[in-house]
Amino acid sequence: MNLLETLRLAARALLRSKTRSVLTALGIIIGVGAVIAMVAIGDGARASVQKVFDSMGTNLLIVLPGSSNSGGARGGFGSQPTLTWDDLEAIRTELRSVRAAAPELRSNTQVFSEDQNWTTTVVGTTPDFFEVRNWTMAKGAAFTEADKEAGSKVVVLGQTVVDNLYGAGANPVGQVVRINKTPFTVVGVTARKGQSPMGQDYDNTAFIPSTSFQRSVQAQSLGAFIPGAVFVQAASSSQTQQALQDVTQLLRERHRLAEGEADDFDVRSLAELASGQQQSTQTLSLLLASIAAVSLVVGGIGIMNIMLVSVTERTREIGVRVALGARPRDILAQFLVEALTLSMLGGLLGAAVGVGVAQVLAAQFQWPMLVRPDVVFLALGFSALVGVGFGLYPARKASLLDPIDALRYE
Repeated sequence: MNLLETLRLAARALLRSKTRSVLTALGIIIGVGAVIAMVAIGDGARASVQKVFDSMGTNLLIVLPGSSNSGGARGGFGSQPTLTWDDLEAIRTELRSVRAAAPELRSNTQVFSEDQNWTTTVVGTTPDFFEVRNWTMAKGAAFTEADKEAGSKVVVLGQTVVDNLYGAGANPVGQVVRINKTPFTVVGVTARKGQSPMGQDYDNTAFIPSTSFQRSVQAQSLGAFIPGAVFVQAASSSQTQQALQDVTQLLRERHRLAEGEADDFDVRSLAELASGQQQSTQTLSLLLASIAAVSLVVGGIGIMNIMLVSVTERTREIGVRVALGARPRDILAQFLVEALTLSMLGGLLGAAVGVGVAQVLAAQFQWPMLVRPDVVFLALGFSALVGVGFGLYPARKASLLDPIDALRYE
């Protein structure tokens, strides 16, 4: 008996009991759909996490000043100025593993336009900050090194500040805003960046040259010390760890810290935090995929059970076919094809269901939907393997039936 005839017989047998066939394939549909949907959502979650960390800046290190200690009360890193402007210049110029470095001086301040006001974070920094933080301009341009050297009264506004001072979609370049009663000319608007992992709105920020910040915003001067943190961009992602070691070594030498003495600063790598977040989402994705794989196995057991029932119900039919010349391998092939057809149809329907569920969940969580073709083919291949694996025993049982006993079966 040829393959086409085997397929025709298998399809006819399955169509005789449509409801039972659909219910049998339901386990495979759920399993394949769950695998595709969960892996897609897991990949989307990882991509979302990566996007958040990319928005912070690529290959980013944050250098915090030391901690204060007064009356036994320790203030934590950042509470005691220990980083100097000369330290910043040394990091920028002396380390080959560092591409750029910039200070971040922060103050929550009221900003005024002609008829509106808004409380925002005013950041004093240098032009390198926008490169370090991977921040592009949507309108206008960033202030320059000459603006920083001259202490120019220029400002770059974030999108949230623009929306609240001038309205959504406005172009404020050339307009004047007041920060601490000092007029600043808007020279640029940053591209929208979104929120940090902690929910901070990156776009609710105004950037001015660090020299202007010290003169117009900062309450008192710290002289040679930087009243804030330093952001460092490694030369490449592969050199982030090397840059961390180099910055640490350079600052220990410049601060004359003896061997064994604790650092009076803290260097943090966002790459390590991003890696931890990615590993967490990957672990969750593997857990969900494993649960979905169990659904596939349960579906395979359902196929085996139904096929065993089918063999019992069709014992007399098998006896007639053998009596008319059908060989054991023909019987084996027919029942295997039936099991395979059930599992493959279930797999195809499951793939459609999985893609649909992934789209709904991605829209719900506002994640990108990443359906990988290799996962779809793997799920379909596994469903076919389940069909063959769990259909083999019933098919073999049918092929080994004694024709005389089968014809006598009632």
